Amino acid sequence: MTMTFEAIFEDGVLKPTSPLNISEHKKVTFIIKDETGESFDILSLASMVYEGLSPDDIEDIEKLATDRSRFSRD
Repeated sequence: MTMTFEAIFEDGVLKPTSPLNISEHKKVTFIIKDETGESFDILSLASMVYEGLSPDDIEDIEKLATDRSRFSRD
C-alpha cells in the first residue's frame, strides 16, 4: 500500500495531521520531504540576476549575452 500524508514533528515524534488507516505496530517506511524550504519559480530566480545593477549595467550585460558575433563553430 502507498500512502501520502502530512505530519508535524513535535517533541521528537512525527504526528500526522489527519488520522491514518494503519494498524497498530505496523512497520512502515517513509520519505521525509521538508515543505518549509523556500521555493522559487523560474521567473523569480531570473529577476534576481539583475538585483542591485543599474539600468546601464543591465543593458551592457544583455548586449554581451545576445551578441553572437563572437560565437564560433571551429
